[in-house]
Amino acid sequence: MFRFVTILLMLVASPVFAQSWTTPARGTQTRQDLMDAIRAHAEWQLGAPVQFVVEDLRQAGDIAYGSLRAQRPGGGAINLYDTPAYTRGQLYPEELDGAWYHVLYKKSGRTWVAVEWSLGATDVWWSWGPICRVFRTVIEEYCVGIN
Repeated sequence: MFRFVTILLMLVASPVFAQSWTTPARGTQTRQDLMDAIRAHAEWQLGAPVQFVVEDLRQAGDIAYGSLRAQRPGGGAINLYDTPAYTRGQLYPEELDGAWYHVLYKKSGRTWVAVEWSLGATDVWWSWGPICRVFRTVIEEYCVGIN
């Protein structure tokens, strides 16, 4: 088992995965459009205003992936127990891994749409065959061994 894990880690850490995506730079329209595509969902759950700290943002053609930490403007932490979604009974903070969004985007015409997303995921839900078939280019390392 140790040998398998070691080999897997070597593959993930190696340049086997040819990077065919780019990270939209700060201040670009694409980056702003991607943030805006998830913002309405985040504000519905967490309350406005929401600002995102980008951990990872990848775009290839008309698909994209983002790993984003939600916060209040200026860096204020979001108390998940003080959010509209919690008040509505739609959010269970004790079951979440914080105010992190994982988002899969698809461009429709000139508009970026958050087609799959989660708040506080405790698993790698985007590492699934049907999702990998569409988004593999931007989430390659999560799709190892998935057809």
